[in-house]
Amino acid sequence: MTSPTLLDAAMLSGPVLFAALVVATFVSEDLTCLGAGLLVATGRVEWFPAVAACFAGIALGDAGVWLVGCAAGGRGWVTRRLPESRRAALSHWLGRHGGRAAFASRFLPGTRVPLLLAAGIARRGGVRFLLWAFVAALVWVPLVVLSVAFFGAAVPRWAVLSAAVGAFVAVRTGPQFFTRTGRLKVAAAVSKLWRWEFWPAWAFYLPLVPWYALLSLRYRSFTVWTAANPGIPAGGVVGESKSDILAKLPNERIIPTLLVPAGEHGARVRQFRESLAERGWNFPLVLKPDAGQRGAGVKKVHDPADVEKYLLANPGPVIAQPFHAGPFEAGVFYARVPGEERGRIFSVTDKVFPVVIGDGRSTLEERVWAHPRYRMQAAVFLSRHRADAGRVLGAGEPFALGLAGNHCQGTLFRDGARFVTPELEAAFDALAKHFDGFFVGRFDVRYADPAEFRAGRGFAVVELNGATSESTNLYDPAWPLWRAYRTLFAQWALVFRVGAANRARGHAPVRVRELFGLLRAHYRDRQLDPLAD
Repeated sequence: MTSPTLLDAAMLSGPVLFAALVVATFVSEDLTCLGAGLLVATGRVEWFPAVAACFAGIALGDAGVWLVGCAAGGRGWVTRRLPESRRAALSHWLGRHGGRAAFASRFLPGTRVPLLLAAGIARRGGVRFLLWAFVAALVWVPLVVLSVAFFGAAVPRWAVLSAAVGAFVAVRTGPQFFTRTGRLKVAAAVSKLWRWEFWPAWAFYLPLVPWYALLSLRYRSFTVWTAANPGIPAGGVVGESKSDILAKLPNERIIPTLLVPAGEHGARVRQFRESLAERGWNFPLVLKPDAGQRGAGVKKVHDPADVEKYLLANPGPVIAQPFHAGPFEAGVFYARVPGEERGRIFSVTDKVFPVVIGDGRSTLEERVWAHPRYRMQAAVFLSRHRADAGRVLGAGEPFALGLAGNHCQGTLFRDGARFVTPELEAAFDALAKHFDGFFVGRFDVRYADPAEFRAGRGFAVVELNGATSESTNLYDPAWPLWRAYRTLFAQWALVFRVGAANRARGHAPVRVRELFGLLRAHYRDRQLDPLAD
């Protein structure tokens, strides 16, 4: 069916009909496009004027909403609710994602008007959104009008959507096939479908949800696992102090650590310099947030100027450690059930840091995209080394792409079961027992000699993570997906078991409301650069 406006318009011709279709889009874009398609099907109007009129009306409507946002952006009530910092963040987001957002909003009812208003308020980044909204309309309008013209008004919306998505993908990816780097980018994006170690966290952890629910029913508590480590707040969920945890381990087993608390910038710099002189430390040093996660904010600094810059960018508590040359690093996941005499090593992860080798002809960016693994995380590497991306590496020249031993920062994780010996297990069992109230978690350590490490000697603890740390060997790309999930499920079953044993010994887990409060406070207040060295 068409609206009365369009039925009347069917009796018109030329410019009047064109204008009627334009005006009708202000009432209902979808009904106008459907009506225009029926007019084309009955021969009352040619397809091109019908499509052009619908597009013109939709483009004028989008521009009008955007201009309303521009006008509202200068109003006092808007500036009070949207300060300059948030407006700048909105402009930046629209500048980066405006194209995808504009295209998606064309097919998601109720999203386009709010986004257009936001784009108008943002102004700078919002212009990009408006232009992409026009491009989306150029795809949408012909698809709807001509689909109805050829197939009738009953054409399914999902069919139009599928065709539009296909056209969008073709437009976005088509030009990439004309360059080698572009083809490699497409190959990396497609291969992430089956290379599960690069899946988004929400997608990878989704199968854990029913297992978590079953464990909660079995142990009659949603949060019993937070009692797994009574010596760490909430067992080690988020926000625990790295320096406090390291202070509970033997000094001879840890990398020396200096805490720089939050405070006035000048006072922090002076304290750092004085402490550095007292301890006799030399550069380079490693700085990181005292409550960071997933390697966020880890930086290697080489002089006092680097330190001042880092402290200025990170106003919260920060820890400093002398750089341990390694060159090896491992993650040792340990567990001991309360009441049992000995603990065990659940897993060892061998960490392989990313290094690209020059060929004397290609730039760093080209070498990253040419590497079958590094191209999967090219955005991380090229953001980190933006200044060197265009530099041609000499033949055989190594270039270290990452320092932080985290998978999301580009480090390759391999199963290190070959390192587990009775001597290594005894060393970590003694180390864990030195920490009163620690039963399960992961030690991240650096060492120089693999043979010494297997013998339980020559390693230094970088940090210790609690109940929510991972048995990171599950990211070994040589493993099938089922084996990764088997390890993940076994890890969480172990953490629940340890928490339940501690609950029986009188250690109460945190309440559900408290747990969500901790998570909300941590992710709301943190101001960390997600990119590490």
